[in-house]
Amino acid sequence: MSTTGGDATGEGNEPFADAIVVAAGTSTRMGGIDKLGMVVAGMPILAHSLHAIAAAPEVRRIFVVSSRERIDAIEDMEWMPGKVEILLTGGERRQDSVARGFIHLLANPARDGRPEPEVVLVHDGARPLVPVGLVSAVAQAARLHGAAIPVVPVRDTIKRVGADGFVTGAGERSTLGAAQTPQGIRTELLRQAYARIPADGPETFTDEAALLEACRIPVHAVGGDPGNIKVTVQADLQRVEAALGIGRPVPRHGIGHDSHPFGPGEWLLLGGIEFPGVGRLHGHSDGDVVLHAVADALLGAAGLGDLGRLYPAGSATPAGIDSTTMLGAVIDRVAAIGLWPASLDVTVVAARPRLGPQLDAMRDSIAGLLGLEAGDVNVKASSGNLDGMEGAGRGISALALVTLEAAR
Repeated sequence: MSTTGGDATGEGNEPFADAIVVAAGTSTRMGGIDKLGMVVAGMPILAHSLHAIAAAPEVRRIFVVSSRERIDAIEDMEWMPGKVEILLTGGERRQDSVARGFIHLLANPARDGRPEPEVVLVHDGARPLVPVGLVSAVAQAARLHGAAIPVVPVRDTIKRVGADGFVTGAGERSTLGAAQTPQGIRTELLRQAYARIPADGPETFTDEAALLEACRIPVHAVGGDPGNIKVTVQADLQRVEAALGIGRPVPRHGIGHDSHPFGPGEWLLLGGIEFPGVGRLHGHSDGDVVLHAVADALLGAAGLGDLGRLYPAGSATPAGIDSTTMLGAVIDRVAAIGLWPASLDVTVVAARPRLGPQLDAMRDSIAGLLGLEAGDVNVKASSGNLDGMEGAGRGISALALVTLEAAR
């Protein structure tokens, strides 16, 4: 089982996927309660799902397929991500809703002039905790392999139970996995699948992978995330609340640290500021250790994991990705659970270059990215005192301490 996808075309960092978010269910196992409309951390479950999909840099626009009642309730909501372009009513079955979304996607060219995306992602609106990095990994893997789904291993021993209630045998768990969403398919392959087996036919498929398998279209598995749960019963809501930090006191504090050695290339970046004439730091991204430390501190304070989960080093994350883009996605996720940075303290350890003249510029840059006043951000530097990689001038590290408060 692969944990990352890849870039099949190498066409830079432009978004290449459109997403269909299915939100037309009736919540029968929740006693008829509209689970997608239940507010957690200041926003409905559906809003968290949409923000997670919208935060992936591969996604250019989102189509939400829902019930007429839910569309009427949410179409003018302030929390609606800008990437959501169309809200449309779903069908009786999941596959009917997805097909309607696909038809509208093809019939409505994107604003960037391209008539259709390379990849279509389909996500359950009831999965609000999907990591942005997983969305990216599925999109990239589908681009490379044709179709991809996230899968988590089955850890419990599987038993077959007969109609009489007695165990009849055991399954081989090493070959089994639980499928999650989003599921990604190249647009042309999904078009071919619908041509072979129309969505409105008598066969019912539980997900897009089942449809593709019926059409003998190979589906690639990427490593899923155990936290990417689907809200189905009341207990799942409690897990979502715990993951989003409900009931935890504010203010909250987080520490982030990052270090990179110097590598090939020019234009060192620290805190979003360029240092011309100094070699860049080696890394999968642009190497800005200061912004990486800040992002990790934000995620830590919010209880949302770390930057490596959102942007794993590998083909799932575009090479050379701008650290300001990653930090922006982190800020969005923190804001989505009702938190916002209140103050920040950063220490940069580097024997070279001389940072003193640029500390104020770095402070102002970071404050602008976080939406803070300059006085709420402090940036200081140490030479490393000839100790370690930093003191020897072979690399740079940064340590960040952030305080989060309830969103303004």
